[in-house]
Amino acid sequence: MAKRLVRTRRRLRVATAWVCCALVAATGLVAAAATHATTQAAAATSSTCAQFATLPVANGTYDVQTNEWNSSATQCVSTSGGADFQVTQSAVNTSTSGAPGSYPSIYRGCHWGTCTQASGLPLQVSSLGDPTTSWSTSQPTSGTYDVAYDIWFNKTVTTNGQPDGSELMIWLNHRGPVQPAGSLVGTVSLAGYTFDIWYAPMSGWNYIAYVIRGGTTSVTDLDLGTVARDARSRGYLDPSWYLIDVEAGFELWQGGAGLSTNSFSFMPGGATTTTSTTPPTTTASPTTTTASPTTTTAPAGSSQLSCSVTYRVTSQWNNASPPNGFVANVSVRNTGQSAVSHWTLQWTWPLAGQAVTSAWNAKIVQAGAAVTATNLAYNGTIPSGGTQSFGFQGTWTSGNPVPSKFTCT
Repeated sequence: MAKRLVRTRRRLRVATAWVCCALVAATGLVAAAATHATTQAAAATSSTCAQFATLPVANGTYDVQTNEWNSSATQCVSTSGGADFQVTQSAVNTSTSGAPGSYPSIYRGCHWGTCTQASGLPLQVSSLGDPTTSWSTSQPTSGTYDVAYDIWFNKTVTTNGQPDGSELMIWLNHRGPVQPAGSLVGTVSLAGYTFDIWYAPMSGWNYIAYVIRGGTTSVTDLDLGTVARDARSRGYLDPSWYLIDVEAGFELWQGGAGLSTNSFSFMPGGATTTTSTTPPTTTASPTTTTASPTTTTAPAGSSQLSCSVTYRVTSQWNNASPPNGFVANVSVRNTGQSAVSHWTLQWTWPLAGQAVTSAWNAKIVQAGAAVTATNLAYNGTIPSGGTQSFGFQGTWTSGNPVPSKFTCT
């Protein structure tokens, strides 16, 4: 298998190309597709052969990007306007002993300052919780490529420019004699998969790749928090850093036409399947359990915000003596017809002893059993159909049932 070279020029070239394309005054597809603003309304089937194009999809929740950063050959992608895209043409032809020519992909978050709507990012690593992702792909039997997530962390909350923390890749599969940058440093079983772990120090950031043994075409509710915690335990992620964006796409060395993302999702607050929650049986030693989320539709409040709330206990444990502990993620979805510029969520704990001890992405105040969570300065806006998420750590004594009612204002 040929060894892939370190990709020190990848994103810097992307940033430079955006500057160049923004200055182009010529007509044609490149000028029309190279700026995010001109494609903001993309909702139906769209296609582009521009080298650096960004197409907002799924009502702005995600962006599809061509990102042909190391090649100038013809490459075209198309999308139905949902969370999908297909590589319709690719003449990319780079050496398998070097860096790939392109990374057509879909993402949520901020890619070099180009941000999707209401992404819930940045999230600090220490407060990451258990964000989940699902991705279904079609993989042709020709070409040389990988099928991989590209997940970026920055040392500060800044979302512009080259991230300077870590680049964490998750390879679902690959075809041809290609491999991650760096060296194989370990193997681990996480989230239902066995991964080979690769590491390389880049010029200004860490590169880590988790490669699924045997390969797969899809993942469902893959827990990125579990993977991030493993990388953190190995010293590749710092708890003070920030998750900036989650990208899923295809690194192309040769060919790649026919590669397709059939569906994609990234949920910063975790999965959203609705089931009941049962507290764990108390034991003398610490234990950890995960409760499934319960979704409740809250009535409109004084600001006419109508919302649905997904409350998910991502971990829960029993201490040798009470109080016990838990971590929860909460997603607030705007089900109204108009965007809102701020939000407040209120609930009442069912049992004495339930309490919030710390929070992230929201200001939380508790008075008795009543809890009020409000947005911070950077995450108050929720477009119609959009979502904002926050999380907190709490304590409980006799039990930890989910609140029966949430009120949005």
